[in-house]
Amino acid sequence: MRPIYFLTACAVGMIMTGCSECTKNTCTLYEGMEFADERMERGVKQAAALWTEEDGSAEDFRAFAEAHYARTEAERTALFESLSRMMERLNESADMLTVELLKPTQLTNAGEPTDIDWIMSGYDARAHLMDDLFANKIAFITILNFPFYTLEEKNALGSYWTRREWAEARLGDVFTSRVPAKVQANLTEAMANAENYIADYNICMDRLRTEDGRQLFPDGMKLLSHWNLRDELKVDYADQEKQEMIYQVMQRIVRQDIPQAVINNATPVWQPYSNTVQNGSSTREPDTRYQKILDVFHAMQKVDQYCPNMPTGIIRNFEGDIEMTAAEVDSLFREFLGSEQVATVAKEIRKRLGRELRPYDIWYDGFKARSGMDEEALSAETRKRFPSPLAYEKKIPAMLTALGFAKEDAEDIARHIVVEPARGSGHAWPCVGRNEPTRLRTRIAPEGMDYKGYNIAVHEMGHNVEEVISLYRIDYYMLHGIPNTGFTETSAFLFQARDLQLLGYGKQAMDREAVLDQFWGMYEIMGVSLVDMQMWQWLYAHPKATAAELREAVLRIAAEVWNKYYEPVLGEKDCVLLAIYSHMVNSPMYLPNYPIGHIVQFQLEQALADKEGRAWAEAYERWYRLGRLTPQQWMKEAVDGELSVEPVLKRIEF
Repeated sequence: MRPIYFLTACAVGMIMTGCSECTKNTCTLYEGMEFADERMERGVKQAAALWTEEDGSAEDFRAFAEAHYARTEAERTALFESLSRMMERLNESADMLTVELLKPTQLTNAGEPTDIDWIMSGYDARAHLMDDLFANKIAFITILNFPFYTLEEKNALGSYWTRREWAEARLGDVFTSRVPAKVQANLTEAMANAENYIADYNICMDRLRTEDGRQLFPDGMKLLSHWNLRDELKVDYADQEKQEMIYQVMQRIVRQDIPQAVINNATPVWQPYSNTVQNGSSTREPDTRYQKILDVFHAMQKVDQYCPNMPTGIIRNFEGDIEMTAAEVDSLFREFLGSEQVATVAKEIRKRLGRELRPYDIWYDGFKARSGMDEEALSAETRKRFPSPLAYEKKIPAMLTALGFAKEDAEDIARHIVVEPARGSGHAWPCVGRNEPTRLRTRIAPEGMDYKGYNIAVHEMGHNVEEVISLYRIDYYMLHGIPNTGFTETSAFLFQARDLQLLGYGKQAMDREAVLDQFWGMYEIMGVSLVDMQMWQWLYAHPKATAAELREAVLRIAAEVWNKYYEPVLGEKDCVLLAIYSHMVNSPMYLPNYPIGHIVQFQLEQALADKEGRAWAEAYERWYRLGRLTPQQWMKEAVDGELSVEPVLKRIEF
């Protein structure tokens, strides 16, 4: 995972229509003007929609438009280059400040965070950027000369655009709404508070007891929800009693009947089945999980009123950031979840386990190449190789070379990656300017990196490599990045699927087992994503809901999705397990990016099937140098196709 990054004070997805509806006020601003061309007309109308009385009179607006429209190609090129350079420097400087301010709360080598550190973690260095750039008219100059194109227009015209025209269109995405600094800062603070809550949500597993008083987990084991709980469950298939206990813990967290005293606290002894506590209070957590979600929602509502043409966070997230409609994404996921192949794969898992499936088998991990390997032996090896973040950082060039990158390319990419010790589960922090590195944040125990941690670190490294290539090796800065976050998740999945190869265990191919593994992973995360999406739909339909009402709504939604797509193969009617993901709290509507990433990964893996070594690396780099096109245009240029679940469904044969 990598954090959601805001290009300016308002997310790129906060978009206006190509030519806004003419209101009395905006029409008056450009009444009587003669437009040099269609682009000027579009730019003038979009600029007028954001012009206020404080910016000047109608006469001022017309004079401004006439004076600042670049009429010649030379003027236009000079303006484009200046604005691109300015955007890079502004993004870069704001990001570097944010990184520094967040170090105490995100990294373990920065000392224990103080009260002021927690407060500063909610500071948004970009909050006033939008206000400033509208006040000095740079925003209006940009809109006037590089107007916005809708998603429909981008998909229709994109095949005919040059790279420069695509870059200009992305410059047109920057100033599409005018959110006051105070409103944007409020959203940033709410999200930071949610992130801090999640980053410190640990369960001391050695303090858990069965109903007859037995301790199942080793001394000192402390697992972060939900990531570490899920990963521990995956490796406990030799001990179903442990899996059942983790399942109980997860349900307690989702239902919010988990005792407050047992969260990140090694003193109380807790029996999750009966929910009783020794050496502490049994008082439950007071719906904090759902209050954090509400806080982000209410902050987002305040942003909504400044985005009249995309008036909800849902629309901005999907049509703006993901650049697919919510209906498209929902349909794609339901096509997969409702396929007959789900029952086919579930039958195979049931056969391998020799028992009826349980809800937590959505995380069945037996298809992976490592499933027949001794994880303790793998952990011993990774601890030896990676005793510290610096040790991992030093081995990145060799790992990239093992994947097929030329030695000089591997070294060049690696020098832009910094590895740091994370307080949370780990993430990749992207570079947004060519004077800063991308950061791989990972959790490493004092005795070194265990295999689970290594597997996650390789995933994050996949983000890092994409971030370096799609920035440092891109032709136009305004095209840096990927179509949406799902495409950087694709890169992370491509790397993560080759973690054993990087340890010297040979090439990991997309064979039958790998296809089944990817299929089951998609099955799990699509349901989780649907719950997240439906939660946000419910929030907008019930804007005055309390945390308790939201909790009950989420439990109902999770149960409904489960009953339709999961209960037929995994059992247990009304199970709420799909609501456990921490992303629902600290990363609004991020989850759909994962299944999108898996869908893209499968299509790319098919294209990589006959490629090894240098050919693999060259194909990878060609794809990620395409930059931030729309998803459908990127897929056309990468693999001559569109996003579809059909390829993976066709591969499920027995």
